[in-house]
Parts: sequence; structure tokens; C-alpha cells
Amino acid sequence: MHPDRAAAVPGVDGLLTPAQVEQTAAVIAAAQEPDGAVPWTVGAHTDVWNHVEAAMALLVGGQVEASDRAFAWCVETQREDGSWPMKIVGGEIEDHSGETNMSAYLAVGVWHNWLVRGDADFVRRHWPAVRRGLDWVVSMQLPFGGIAWSREWADGRPAAVNREALVAGSSSIYQSLRAGVALSELMDDPQPEWELAGGRLGHALREHRDLFLDKSTFSMDWYYPVLGGAVRGYRGRRLLESRWDDFVVPGLGIRCVDTNPWVTGAETCELVLALDAVGEREKALRLFGDMQHLRTPEGGYWTGYVYPDAVNWPAEHTTYTAAAVILAADALGEGSHGSDIMRGATLPAEFAEFGLECECRVSDEDVAGVP
Repeated sequence: MHPDRAAAVPGVDGLLTPAQVEQTAAVIAAAQEPDGAVPWTVGAHTDVWNHVEAAMALLVGGQVEASDRAFAWCVETQREDGSWPMKIVGGEIEDHSGETNMSAYLAVGVWHNWLVRGDADFVRRHWPAVRRGLDWVVSMQLPFGGIAWSREWADGRPAAVNREALVAGSSSIYQSLRAGVALSELMDDPQPEWELAGGRLGHALREHRDLFLDKSTFSMDWYYPVLGGAVRGYRGRRLLESRWDDFVVPGLGIRCVDTNPWVTGAETCELVLALDAVGEREKALRLFGDMQHLRTPEGGYWTGYVYPDAVNWPAEHTTYTAAAVILAADALGEGSHGSDIMRGATLPAEFAEFGLECECRVSDEDVAGVP
């Protein structure tokens, strides 16, 4: 670790101490499997998006060796085409299909690692995997700018593309492309096609939400354009205000789905990060404090809480919830050099939009060329 990048484990005054953050990171590390995989819970499946999020949280929480093993797992499990299987259980693939937002997210993890540690050798080791992953993701861009959300596999080979784009997944990819461009500049390996794809994607997320698959009952569909960086400033604040009462349950956190009386910790912490990114610090702190009722004495976090029944459900402590808590604590406490990862001030300027005011309707013929 570069000496001038070393930082204490973060805390949030009055809400979560550095010792508690360390305890939560240790809970994530305890779930890590011998090959480096971080499953959702002990014995459950691993997906590369939540795995990378866990690797980031492990680093912030002082579990450096466990974080390094997690990143090494990413390199070892990537497929030739640049994607990762959607579900791996105990080292065996349970679902071969590849999801684009999952395969893009290593770029965010590696950029975050660079911010925290300043270790160019680490970046060089992981850059080929980042490049292959983002090349595969960009190849799945649809004509209107969204990214097809997944590709099925059959008989051990890539097969049909799911030719619809998700707002949340595409918003996460937008952040990954910006992180990828930042890494390409660091590696002196320009990737102009990623910049063009990012410009088209950002335009679609800002101006053509109706062309994405409708998942508007899910809170992620609401806040992710802000979290991923495609919508910021005044427009970002207005977007978060627009459905605040649909999802936020005062004193508890936010609903995962607007029709269900169930608040979830990971989504609440992601909204905390989105609020922080648009300067709504007071709201972010309040929500972060609200969700701490999900914390266990050992430092883990329940996935969610069904409030009419006053019961934690499901009966599991998830690593991805713990990871979201740590990253939110880092942002609010401005603890590590990676605390800006969701605000994005360390990333290159927003992608330019080149000639994108065009007819964006999609026909079957339009998507025929998607591999």
C-alpha cells in the first residue's frame, strides 16, 4: 500500500464507529470461501457484482488480504468473452448466463482500489480483465443507447441475448464505463469506443427512460440513475424527490418494492450514497441512522425487515448488505481516499453526447445485429 494513501477505517459520528465498521468487514471476510469468492451468505451463490462490492468494502474495513483474494477470484473466473457466470455456488457454475452490469463492475472496484491504495501494479494486473469485461458489455449496446441486460448460455456456449435494457443495470454500467475510461488513462491505453458508448447510454438514461424495461415498482429503478452518475445536480435531486414518499419509510429505511411493506438495508445504503452524491447530506445521514436497526451484535446486517410483522426477513445476514453499509459509512465519514467512489469527482468529465437527438424507437430489425 502506498504510504501516503493509507487511511484509518471510517466511522460516522454518532451512528457507526470505526471499530463497528471493522467488525462488519470481519463478518464479510468470515464468509469468504477458500478460492476467494464472497457469496451472498455462507453456502449461497456468488455473483461478480456483489462480490466486487464486497471486495471494495473489505479494503475500506481493513481486510486487505481478503480484498486481494477477492479481486484475484475475478481474474481467475472471467470467461474468454469477458463475461462472468451469473451464479457460482461452491466453485461450480449454477447459472451460466452473463449479466452486463455484473461484468462491467470490476472497473469500479479496480478504480476504487487505486484511489485507496495508489498501487499501479495492482491496476496493471487487473486491467486486462477490466478491458475484456467492458468490451463485452459495450458489444451489447442497443440502438437507443441502453445495454441489453444479459446473454443466455446453452451447451457451454453463448446463446440468445435478452434484448431489453434495465434502468438500474444500465445506470451501474454508466459508472463502470467512467471508471474504465479513468483506468484507461492511467494505463495509457485509450478506449474511445467506451466514451462513445457512455455518451449514448447517458443520453438514453436521461431522455429515454420509457425505452427501458419497466421496473418502476422497484426502488433501484428510481435512484440508480443518480447513484450511477447519469443524472446529477438539480435533476438528480428532483428525481430523488419524485418518489420519496413511495419508497422511504421514516425511521426504518426504504422499501425494495413500492407495493410491499418490506425495507431493505442494501437499497437504503445505496440511496444514502445517491443522496450524498447530490449534496443531500442531512437526508443521507438520517437514512443511514434509520437502517441501523438491521445490525446484529456480531456486526452483520439482516437483509430486510417486514414492518407490519416486526420481523427480520429473510432470516439471513447478507454480505452485500454489510458491504453497502461500509461504503456508505466511508462516503459519509470521508474516511478513505476511495470515499468519493460514488460521487465521482475523481472520474473523467461526463461523456459527451454526439448527435443523439434522433429517433430512438427500437424494432426487431434494430437488435438483429446485437451478438
